[in-house]
Amino acid sequence: MKFSSIVGRSGSGFSPAILLADAIAGLSVAFILLPEAVAYAAIAHLSIQAAIAAAVVGLLCYACLGKSPFAIVAPTSSAAALLAAVVLSLHPLDADAAIGFGSALVILTGAGLLVVAKAGLGRLSAFVSRPVLHGFSFALAVTIIIKQLPILFGIDVAATSPLPIIIELIHHYQEWSAWSTGIGIGALLILWLLKRWPIVPGAFVILVAGIGLSAWLNLAALQVDIVGPLHIKPPAFVFPELPLEKWLRLAELAFGLLVIIVAESWGSIRSLSLNHGNSVEPNRELLALGAANLLSGLLQGMPVGAGFSASSANEAAGAQTKLAGVAAGVVLLLMTLFGQKWIGLIPEPLVAAAVINALSHALNPKSLLALWRINRDQYLALAAVLAVLAFGVLHGMLIAIALSLMAAIRAFSQPVVRELAKLDDTTDYVDRDNHPSAVVHDRLLILRPEEPLFFASVEGILAEINHRLQLSSDVRTLIISLEVSANLDSTAAECLIEFTQQLEQQNKTLVLARVKDPISSLLLQLAHDKFAGKLFWSVNDAVLGAKKLEEMALL
Repeated sequence: MKFSSIVGRSGSGFSPAILLADAIAGLSVAFILLPEAVAYAAIAHLSIQAAIAAAVVGLLCYACLGKSPFAIVAPTSSAAALLAAVVLSLHPLDADAAIGFGSALVILTGAGLLVVAKAGLGRLSAFVSRPVLHGFSFALAVTIIIKQLPILFGIDVAATSPLPIIIELIHHYQEWSAWSTGIGIGALLILWLLKRWPIVPGAFVILVAGIGLSAWLNLAALQVDIVGPLHIKPPAFVFPELPLEKWLRLAELAFGLLVIIVAESWGSIRSLSLNHGNSVEPNRELLALGAANLLSGLLQGMPVGAGFSASSANEAAGAQTKLAGVAAGVVLLLMTLFGQKWIGLIPEPLVAAAVINALSHALNPKSLLALWRINRDQYLALAAVLAVLAFGVLHGMLIAIALSLMAAIRAFSQPVVRELAKLDDTTDYVDRDNHPSAVVHDRLLILRPEEPLFFASVEGILAEINHRLQLSSDVRTLIISLEVSANLDSTAAECLIEFTQQLEQQNKTLVLARVKDPISSLLLQLAHDKFAGKLFWSVNDAVLGAKKLEEMALL
């Protein structure tokens, strides 16, 4: 891997000033990633080493294969929560079994990302709509934060769902630990105050303060839970030995984790790139994410993605190239290797506070309220929220994905077809509903489908076109404008040929306008006698051609 590909700069090139800026940004990001690693490991019910290994692998893999200078590929809260939900759903017998299930899930997710990238399907993440993602993220944040409250208050609860947890906490309020509650609430207040100075790494500040307080007061003796001794082991590649049925079950569940990683990461990478006028290619980004997750899984690490908060912090810290991510990985690794003793002193209520703080931005209902203001997709987002809260993270996520796919299918099953008419004395043809003064030709109907013709939409579109045609009994020639169709699959082509035959039986002619070269070649290859002389570049040319065909028919 060339150094220039890791730097990834265009324009003036590399300089010591850029190296310094990246080093400072990397240091700032490492101060964020360390407390996040502690917090997300707690969410996933894994060791801190699993989170650290995943972060280092993610940062280095992305630096080698990705393109964005700002993306920070590391464990994220949503991926950690999904990992925990999947592993618990398989009912592991012990901690080793849970680690094996988790590693296998991350390996399968990484392999799936590589397959999607190789197949050029990177843009499929668009089928998970943003309203659904907003709803899922909001409900996920609510769920995780509520599950941190027992840790914050130093009390054990039997409930596992958000509402029962709250009820149990209220019922047993007298058992709350004063020390745990004080540390947790104090940490939240400090984090809230430090938000006024974004340059200060608030999570790292309370991390250091918590370690100092733990060492000074011996919090373990005061019945305050602490992280405990760390046993950082040299990384080793381990391929989980699981029965085939477990691999198949995990492969099914890996799809949900893959979708969330793709949607979350691509959204972060794309938005930051647009802000700086950079171009990124989704399949290349998925290749980097796939390699990072595959390697993380083999090292028994957590799933990784390009989280928006860490990536935005990297941008805000002045990152210039992907070397900032490399620097963050190196600093994070050094802090872990030489700070094991101190990390083990971190109070658990402080970890809970760090988790709550990291997810507090997701509790902002602004994006959800905006949907109600514009009266678009608000019920879809609300359904995603309720699904996660009612059925848990794993099943809620699967329901949320299903809702997105159902919305897409519903859009294709309700085709929109516009009638076109000539605009004044021009050669332009416009939507007749929006331009009532546009000229309509006798015995001629011009229709334009608003969706591309493919296997899932073509039958519905042609049925709507045929319905519109039957309402105009005097029409002899039908023109269909295919301007939104770049190509046709075999189903769409067959349906068009069958529709042409149907019109011929009614003594009517089908003419196609705005026909791209691939469509023209395919139709002439499949049914030359039916489409020869009836395929045109523009609507105006199609109208002129239709009139000539009508004149020839009268001779």
